[in-house]
Amino acid sequence: MKAVIQRVTHSSVTVDGKIISSIGKGMMILLGVGYGDTIDDISWLVRKISQMRIFPDENDVMNLSVMDVGGEVLVVSQFTLMASCKKGNRPSYIAAATPDIAVPLYESFCKELSSAIGKKVQTGEFGADMKVELLNDGPVTICLDSKNPV
Repeated sequence: MKAVIQRVTHSSVTVDGKIISSIGKGMMILLGVGYGDTIDDISWLVRKISQMRIFPDENDVMNLSVMDVGGEVLVVSQFTLMASCKKGNRPSYIAAATPDIAVPLYESFCKELSSAIGKKVQTGEFGADMKVELLNDGPVTICLDSKNPV
């Protein structure tokens, strides 16, 4: 499972010209689900993300978590994070889990993250043509891969 975490001042998801989710200050997370991902991957990512200290304290040092600042979270499913570009110029998405596998894991991730931060997690619409808007704050962008936890 892969996640791209961005610290944002605001973010929103639009589908068919209508805003379906939006947040203020917090994290916008792109989540890629692959074959072989399990609840263990979810637990590891949720623990890392919920405790990640990427928000500034009173001395402008990144020392606070999303919970510490009362921030919000928006999670968008992003199968293209699972792309392989080893051969040629067209990415292969063979490692991306099919919807019957990915949707329950995506939903479990959102539910577990919501429980960890004590706040409802906003979401995109799985499989939809989404327009994601955000203002990256910093910019701060962190990439995590549960299969390569370094």
